[in-house]
Amino acid sequence: MTDEKAETSSEELSIDALVEQLTKERDEFKDIALRVQAEFENYRKRSATQLVDESDRNAGRIVESLLSALDACEAALSHGVVGIEPIFSSLLTALQKQGLEVLNLVDTVFDPSVADAVVHEPADDASASDDAASETRVVEVLRTGYLWKGRVLRAAMVKVKG
Repeated sequence: MTDEKAETSSEELSIDALVEQLTKERDEFKDIALRVQAEFENYRKRSATQLVDESDRNAGRIVESLLSALDACEAALSHGVVGIEPIFSSLLTALQKQGLEVLNLVDTVFDPSVADAVVHEPADDASASDDAASETRVVEVLRTGYLWKGRVLRAAMVKVKG
């Protein structure tokens, strides 16, 4: 009988060891499955983000090619050509709905990240003593600058003073 107890005891140990080994393998496979699932989710999100970014860049290239038409309309308006305003307004409105922003820089502090200073006037002597007035400010926009979805599409060409 002691041999039967020893045999039963060793069978129970081997069954317990087998259950423990199988449980360990199951946990390892579950961990692997969770990691693969997380990696796939990250890949899916990264791919979606890249697709949106690529689409925005391509649309930005198309909009950039249309800026010459906006410039021509703007020049015609400044020279008093009749009939251009509705075309200019319609084109600009359509592009703004898609994400184009016009940089309105007159009377703002000069920011080289959004504008190129092509003409510089010295500051007035009376205002040189005032710290706020000593900043370089945009006094005239010579060519309009644009943002596309928050990024500079084309820097403005400006005249600065200060």
